[in-house]
Amino acid sequence: MLSHEILTEALTSLRELLADRGVSSELVVIGGGGLLLQGVLTRTTADLDVVARVEGGKLATAEPLPTPLVDAAAEVARLYRLPETWLNSGPTDLLTFGLPEGFADRQETRRFGGLTLRLAGRLDQIAFKLYAAVDQGPRSKHVRDLQEMSPTREELQFAARWSLTHDTSPDFRDQLEQALAFLGEAEIELD
Repeated sequence: MLSHEILTEALTSLRELLADRGVSSELVVIGGGGLLLQGVLTRTTADLDVVARVEGGKLATAEPLPTPLVDAAAEVARLYRLPETWLNSGPTDLLTFGLPEGFADRQETRRFGGLTLRLAGRLDQIAFKLYAAVDQGPRSKHVRDLQEMSPTREELQFAARWSLTHDTSPDFRDQLEQALAFLGEAEIELD
């Protein structure tokens, strides 16, 4: 598991390996790893979720990650005894479905030499966490993360409306309403 300290050390090592190889990379990060780097969460996480790569100033799919980056990340995984998937490009599907409006304007940039990370802003993280909480239920880490972040009603409303753009089914809407009620915001307008 990655704590703030281990994640920072792993990213520093990744930066050094990339620099030794003359490689640079810019990634957009969401999820628990991003929140750890921002000091928002204190829990550990299994991975660093990469939603996109940045190419020519534009967001591009993170699947597949560039081979030099994957190779360097695998070396870091061995060094720190991390899972091979500690740099996780799985969330890149969110890029296809659409990120929250204004996402790029709310990012926070962290530089690790030739490795640049754009961390999703608070509002976007709340949207991603709510979407995941609906999917995984009230006992999930995503609900606990939301509770720790103490989102406002307006932030949850933004997150809920964005979530509905990804799943328009009546079942999802019902589960979303249940999640909002669990978070103490049953009165949020979804339309």
